[in-house]
Amino acid sequence: MVRKKWVQSVLVSVLVFSLVIPQVLGHDELGDINLEKGERTNFDDITVPLLEGSKNLKFLNEVAAPEMEIVREDGLENSYADVYAHKGYAYVGTHTRNGGNGGVRVFDLKDPANPVEVAVFANNDFPLTWQEKVIVKSVNTPYFNGDLAVVSIQQLDRTHPDSKGGFLLYDVTNPIEPQKLGFWEIAKNTRGTHELYLTMRGNQAIVLAASPYTDYFTHGEQRDFQIVDVSDPSNPKTVWQFDPRTLPEVDESFDGYYWDSPDGKVRPLFNHSTMADVTGKYAYISMWDLGTLIFDIQDPVNPIYLGRTEFASEQQGSAHSSTIAKGGTILIETREVYAPVRDGYEEAYGYTRIFDIKDKSNPSLLSEFKTDLTYDIPDENNVTLAKTVHNPQVRGNTLYLSYYAGGIIAVDITDASNPTEIARYTPESAYVWGVFIDRNYILASDIRSGLKVLLKNNSQED
Repeated sequence: MVRKKWVQSVLVSVLVFSLVIPQVLGHDELGDINLEKGERTNFDDITVPLLEGSKNLKFLNEVAAPEMEIVREDGLENSYADVYAHKGYAYVGTHTRNGGNGGVRVFDLKDPANPVEVAVFANNDFPLTWQEKVIVKSVNTPYFNGDLAVVSIQQLDRTHPDSKGGFLLYDVTNPIEPQKLGFWEIAKNTRGTHELYLTMRGNQAIVLAASPYTDYFTHGEQRDFQIVDVSDPSNPKTVWQFDPRTLPEVDESFDGYYWDSPDGKVRPLFNHSTMADVTGKYAYISMWDLGTLIFDIQDPVNPIYLGRTEFASEQQGSAHSSTIAKGGTILIETREVYAPVRDGYEEAYGYTRIFDIKDKSNPSLLSEFKTDLTYDIPDENNVTLAKTVHNPQVRGNTLYLSYYAGGIIAVDITDASNPTEIARYTPESAYVWGVFIDRNYILASDIRSGLKVLLKNNSQED
């Protein structure tokens, strides 16, 4: 099949290049486009102008931006990735700058205006890897009772004999002294686990793992989406994996990376991100151009596929991340489109879509939220992550979006069919990766400068 041979040549060429200069695959190869958000080492080349207004807008004020001290023995600094918070501590992942291995940085937020770095972990487990995503939850199983951290591990150089991909498990019941418990390994020839989520089902702890391109690189022996039982963190076990071919609209057209969409287009299909609702009953899986897939995971060994979001024929899919709102009846889907000019598609950077999912078998589109960056497309040099939406978080009726050069954008979703921007935080040279709501604070992570703590001026709840 011509298409399959072409895809293979593209992906293999990237892998061959990675043998010389360690790097990671882009989220969507788009043929000859390979853009990875963390590959640049000089962030001064971001050309998106600072948006009008100050970084203190309406109810968002920056109260802390701690200097990220260099903690590596070689004296080099990493770039930064996602942010999470648990019991008054912030956990900041690291990206690929200077060869990765930056681990997870832990900050005490007892005084949110003066965060204190108290620990670093998962930084010396495997060479030439990066630790982007960390989720921390209180876990109570027959094998472990405490606070458990799961950390994604991705490989910069799969040829290194000691490099591995997957995710690490750490006991952070005492965040000042994290203790390694176990490791779940994906196939050696894959990228590793990109994003993940930890949830509880009764007395069972499970991880939803997103390991992009695993279907392709292992020829279906392992899958992009896997459910792993981590009830015993020292002995994680894969209990289920998803084969996209089980869906009638995919079937045998899926070659491990592309599929023949019902709209007549050949679209990329891989698992980028995972999450679960607070009950642990439902999982929301971002499968790029297949949309956001919804599963009933009450029995993690036998999940039930319920439905998915779909795209208009002129839309690039790029389902990147998701979150839910209004008691699980609303789904927020962010789309990371960084190549806005493609034949057969609308010209736009990635924006947010909001769905009614009262009937999870049939998500219904309510609205689309776009910004001034969405259609700001220059004739040249228009491939950039700086203008696309990235990650979503919801607190009450407020949606918070990390937006790279747009910083953090707060959106009123009281009327989900009419989302309205209500505040924006855009620091100088913004390149904001992640956002997380912690008590009355909004945490942000900037790829270049690390942790930011934002305060809502008013103390009222959303």
